[in-house]
Amino acid sequence: MEQPSDWPAPAPVRAERRPVTEAESRRANGPDWDRYADEYQATHGAFLGDIGFVWGPEGHTESDLRVLGDVAGQDVLELGSGACQCARWVRSQGARAVGLDLSHRQLQHSRRIDEASGMAVPAVQATATQLPFADDSFDVVFCSFGALQFVADIAVCVAEVARVLRKDGRFAFSITHPTRWMFPDDPGEDGLIASQSYWDRTPYVEVDDASGETSYVEHHRTLGDWVALLAGAGFRITALVEPQWPEDHDRVWGGWSRTRGVLTPGTAIFAASLD
Repeated sequence: MEQPSDWPAPAPVRAERRPVTEAESRRANGPDWDRYADEYQATHGAFLGDIGFVWGPEGHTESDLRVLGDVAGQDVLELGSGACQCARWVRSQGARAVGLDLSHRQLQHSRRIDEASGMAVPAVQATATQLPFADDSFDVVFCSFGALQFVADIAVCVAEVARVLRKDGRFAFSITHPTRWMFPDDPGEDGLIASQSYWDRTPYVEVDDASGETSYVEHHRTLGDWVALLAGAGFRITALVEPQWPEDHDRVWGGWSRTRGVLTPGTAIFAASLD
């Protein structure tokens, strides 16, 4: 998809920092991704690939990092799957992959790519805090920048992942590196100046100026928070990958850029096993 030159400007919003419930997060972020899906796929679709697994804006792929390990013959669930590019790549490796996303429009893009690529991914519209699957359904659950930062009840989400995983199942996910919370979301040099506390977990909220409704919510957890969440749900952390910025990579994606990426990590990838 090519982005139209007359793409509408985003609606004016005001930023706040305040507590937000899971229900409010879901009401905001589902419609936000529906609105943003077309632009997202037009802007980033070629970078992601129709059958591609990119772990983050740095461009490191699962083929390179092998965070999931061998998935051939396994049942795999992608949380926050968007257009299911990653799940589609997993299927190309011999796995039985399923996608899950809160956004109906993102899943419509998945159907479009199913038809264009000839590789279909079963997908369901649902939330990561209420997975519509039976206990012990999957060998692997993963999330590539798809859902976890938008979930308020993250302990419920991690517990749900543990529920649907089989014994010795693997859970892997990438998120904005928690240290980025200290800095403005700016790809330039201003994004290298720490301006807020790493330990301030108050969610970032955007409110639509016209309607007064919450239109976007993002939640922050520290590295220690993630360790405690995983351990509390019975997981054993097997890797924490902090990808370096590639020498030949000049892409700017939101707050990710070479200017920042050569100095400070932008992405954290956790891998864990269910004991």
